[in-house]
Amino acid sequence: MNDIKRIETNQRMSRVVCYAGLVFVGGQVANDRSENIQGQTRQVLAKIDGWLAQAGIDKTRILSAQIWVKDIENDFAGMNEVWDAWAPEGAAPTRATVQALLGTPDTLVEIAITAAGSPTAE
Repeated sequence: MNDIKRIETNQRMSRVVCYAGLVFVGGQVANDRSENIQGQTRQVLAKIDGWLAQAGIDKTRILSAQIWVKDIENDFAGMNEVWDAWAPEGAAPTRATVQALLGTPDTLVEIAITAAGSPTAE
């Protein structure tokens, strides 16, 4: 298991797992859930940026994103507005976005990503 790197691990989960040249960032939600969809999405994407930095990469290495939105009818456009401003031009990942009941009633968005690890670390 020495070839598996885990970042911020507890009994239930790891925030990030690096293995076989891939970086998996588990589902991220906003800390301040009093914010609207744009505010929560900004918080989540900032957290993802931070986890990627800890893994030695940045958002240009993201391969795939899974996004869960509490109310896709009302919040999809607002989430996309923030996502589009954040996503690196010419390096958009594959993406799936679905509506889902999330962990708490005030959570509006959750995002998990898979990225390519650092080419110098492989």
